[in-house]
Amino acid sequence: MEQFVSAVKYPQLEECAIQLWNWAVTKNVGTSISKNQKAKVRHVACSLLYCCEPENPTEGVLRKQILMAGKTGRTWLDCKNPQMADNVLRLAVKSLETLYSKLTSRGDGAADITSSKGDVEKDLLRILSCQAESALGQGNNHDAVAYMQRCKEMLLRLPKDTAYLSLMCYNFGIDTYEVRKFEDSVFWLSQSYDIGKMNVTYAPGPEVRAKVLRLLATVYLEWDCDRFQEKALNAVSLANKECVSASGLYLKIRILLRCRASDDHIRAGLNEMLEAKVSLEVCLSTVKLLTSGDRDLLVFECLNRVCQHFESSPDLGTALVLHVELLLQRGKELLGKQKIEDIITGHYTGKQLSPQALTCLHVMLWDQASKHFEARNYTEALQWYNYSLSFFKRGQMEPNSAKLQRNRASCFLQLKQLEKAKEAIKEAERCDPDNIFTQFSIYKIAVLENNVGKAAEALNVMGHLSKSPVASEDKLLVSGNAASNLLSLAAQIALENDQQETAVKALESLCEHSKDEAQVLTALRCLVRLVLSTTEKSRDEMRSVTLDVLLPYLKMALQKVSHQSGMTVEQRTEEANWFRKIAWNSALQCESSPDRMRDFFVLSYQFSQLCPSDHTLLMGQKTCLLMAAAASLELYRKSNLSAQTEELTQTLEHIQICREVWKTLKASGNFPMDPTDTLLLLYEFEAYAKLNDPTVETVLESVMELENVEIKVLETIAALAMEPPAHFPLLCKKALRVALSLHRKQPQADLARCSKCVHSLIKLSLPSGVSEVEAHVLEEVWGYYEEALSIIAAAPDDFPEIETLWLLTEAWNTGILLYSLAQYPESEKWCGLAMRFVRYLGSLQESYETQMSSLYSEILDKLDKAKKNHIMEE
Repeated sequence: MEQFVSAVKYPQLEECAIQLWNWAVTKNVGTSISKNQKAKVRHVACSLLYCCEPENPTEGVLRKQILMAGKTGRTWLDCKNPQMADNVLRLAVKSLETLYSKLTSRGDGAADITSSKGDVEKDLLRILSCQAESALGQGNNHDAVAYMQRCKEMLLRLPKDTAYLSLMCYNFGIDTYEVRKFEDSVFWLSQSYDIGKMNVTYAPGPEVRAKVLRLLATVYLEWDCDRFQEKALNAVSLANKECVSASGLYLKIRILLRCRASDDHIRAGLNEMLEAKVSLEVCLSTVKLLTSGDRDLLVFECLNRVCQHFESSPDLGTALVLHVELLLQRGKELLGKQKIEDIITGHYTGKQLSPQALTCLHVMLWDQASKHFEARNYTEALQWYNYSLSFFKRGQMEPNSAKLQRNRASCFLQLKQLEKAKEAIKEAERCDPDNIFTQFSIYKIAVLENNVGKAAEALNVMGHLSKSPVASEDKLLVSGNAASNLLSLAAQIALENDQQETAVKALESLCEHSKDEAQVLTALRCLVRLVLSTTEKSRDEMRSVTLDVLLPYLKMALQKVSHQSGMTVEQRTEEANWFRKIAWNSALQCESSPDRMRDFFVLSYQFSQLCPSDHTLLMGQKTCLLMAAAASLELYRKSNLSAQTEELTQTLEHIQICREVWKTLKASGNFPMDPTDTLLLLYEFEAYAKLNDPTVETVLESVMELENVEIKVLETIAALAMEPPAHFPLLCKKALRVALSLHRKQPQADLARCSKCVHSLIKLSLPSGVSEVEAHVLEEVWGYYEEALSIIAAAPDDFPEIETLWLLTEAWNTGILLYSLAQYPESEKWCGLAMRFVRYLGSLQESYETQMSSLYSEILDKLDKAKKNHIMEE
């Protein structure tokens, strides 16, 4: 710094400090720089000035230092930085002392010196007070007291600063009170008041002194009322003497109550308040204060006096309503009713309540009515609602009027006064027809009157209104789901009154409009139970109708359970299982209706997919899909051509899913007697056959690969292969040949079924015209005939005679066909084959043997002639 000073002349450095200071002063207005920035700039300017301080500074330099240091300290204090303030304030004091010394050394008596010394003392008082503030800000109350004591001593020479010091001590009292340092606060507030008394001429006015004393009383009150009650009372009494005010009078009552003063002492304070002509608002605040202190006698005394005192005030209604409120709070209902009746009378004789007071009274009356309603004292509840009604003008149109009429109607309904309830609801509908609660009341009355049409109409309107937000009604349905809760309640009311049709409509409306999926599931359960109860009682022809009603409920339940995000796994499983069983049991009732059966089984399967998988569940899934496939096939058989392909496609889908489930099951255990594999292949064969899909051949191969394939299955496949529109004769014969082979391996062959197989094989293989006569075909058919002869020979008495006759006839006709084609050796062979069956005709043998022998001889003769002619022609 010494090198810097040597490089720059002192006047230039001082000029820089002053210019920087002046720049900060120009920025003092507005928000171009912040308070903290201003403090920093001032601090730099001040430091610069002190840096270039000469060994013997002039009075001018000292005065600049004092100004800059004092204002910089003040700015740091305003920035809540007392540590920085301390540094510059100490410099200011030092400069002041130097200046004072210079002034003193110049001699005494000169007027200008005396004036300058006074200015120095005044500046010193300001700096000391700032140091006191800084010390207090740093929690050093002892130093603050010391600084303030010096200031107080200086007041004898500077009386005009009395108000300044008094207000500063008051501010110190506020600061320490706010941080709950009650002892320090009492000291500073007392100092503020004492300083004000030192010189009344320059002290703060009586309003400020009263304000100081009221805060002092408050500090005593909150510090330790029992210990300082006398001091608190003395302070507030002195404040009221200095300058009476509503806040002072109120504070006195508050202190008296905290000190547990007698009623007489408090009554005297109340008298003082009323005589001071305080406002009605203050009086009512005092009443509430007394209420909190459990001084009921004084409360009602004060209220009566206040009501008399402000009888002509337009705000009297506020006091009257408070009076009623306190009477009701204290359980004095009879007195409360008398007061209300007086208010009603006054309301219509020129003493109308203000809108705010009337609103408060309505709330109070409705609250009282609601309590009685909940306690089932409906007559009492109605009386309180009627009090509220007294304040509504006839014909007045507003929502609160409608709401009141609905509440009255509820009371009338509970009292079994239906006509009066209807009148009240009619009025509510006139005032607020588009209100869901109004419609709900209309609905309740319609149910009680057993008016199904009116109830349904009200439900429709409620459903429409439920799309908009619904406010709560009194204490009813305070949740955000008010509309849904109303519809649920509507269903309950209908059921309680044995109106199942109406209950169903209410529940359906709830399912349609509620956004609460759990609530919808509950409603769906209820709907399902209602439908099932009807199904149990209904005749067979009506059962199908009720099952059709049940189906959409289950579909909706599936959608809700599938998309319900708020459910736990256990809850979802419980819901899905419940509806799964319902769908299963419903399917079992649809034996005569394959479309319903399929839909219910598919639904049961879909519900099961929402449950944790186990053996029992997988068995259920397998059965559902197997039955759904069977039902789809049955539907195909009954459906028109346009829908047949769709039904068969669905069948194949069910089969595919079922096969996957069945694979999972078989991987977990052994099922030797389970026919699932066979049934799946049988259903699959039929579906592909009806679609004329060549995949049937692969399916038949799978059937052949089954262990212990049943003969009946092969016979069924054979029949399906030729059942229109299917036409797979080769597959049919393949199945029949295996079936016949299995029949012949049986210890006791069923000849009727054997003959049927042979019959079908021969019928499929016999040429039906000239174009089909081929050697390999005749050879194949001949083999089947040989099979037939061996079967008959094994048990000639058990073979059906009519079947033998058919075999004979077909063989003979084949021989005749070959004859016509000049295939004489083959013709003779087949006619001879026919003759071999004659011996097995039983009762018909004799007549057929005669005819056949004669015909056979003629044929042989003709065959000989034909042969000769044929040779000659060659």
